[in-house]
Amino acid sequence: MAKKYGMVIDLHRCVGCGACDLACKSENNTPDGIHWAFHKTETYGIFPHVSYKHTPTLCNHCEDAPCVRVCPTHAMHKTDEGFVVHDPNLCIGCKSCMLADPYGVIFYNKEHAFLDYATDDSSIVKGGTFSKKELSDKSKAPFPNFNAARGADGYEAVRRKGAVEKCTFCNHRVAQGLAPACVVACPADARIFGDLNDEKSKIATTLRAHKPTVLLPEKGTNPKVFYIRNYN
Repeated sequence: MAKKYGMVIDLHRCVGCGACDLACKSENNTPDGIHWAFHKTETYGIFPHVSYKHTPTLCNHCEDAPCVRVCPTHAMHKTDEGFVVHDPNLCIGCKSCMLADPYGVIFYNKEHAFLDYATDDSSIVKGGTFSKKELSDKSKAPFPNFNAARGADGYEAVRRKGAVEKCTFCNHRVAQGLAPACVVACPADARIFGDLNDEKSKIATTLRAHKPTVLLPEKGTNPKVFYIRNYN
């Protein structure tokens, strides 16, 4: 049976530290305002009877992905393993996928990512701190948005202006037998990633042991990101 990957997030283990968010940014070099891995926080009630909820979010890699259905160029597509991924070479930047996405996890590059590292020569303390451009020039490091690992598997190593992007479940890592960066970085082991079709896998046994929920079940997209042990 073909593999079908999914993720479980244990909300009792999640401490809201944001390590997943940072690990994703480090792995995929996403610029300010673009969050492949993110979270939402909600507060309920009136003091002193207040409750708080922290929910990590990412692309749900839906079985019936509306973003895939509406993409006119098939840039947004599904792989045999069930990943919902995006081919920036086919993207025309029409944003149809963003309009169809009920979760708000697809982002649009309205300008070249990290362009400020090539153009911004302002510094906080003139003569005392580096500007972004000075830092980039003097370090002679690859441009901050260059991701060699992404480029090696056909994804754009340098994302361009006018295209969308989103979480890929770190499919470049999974292809090498590694877990997504957000899973590895979680200090509380709140994330479980694996093959849903393998009955003996940790993710499959975890789902059988709990009553998982998904975000926006009324949308009928059949997400493959599940949440267990909700507080409320």
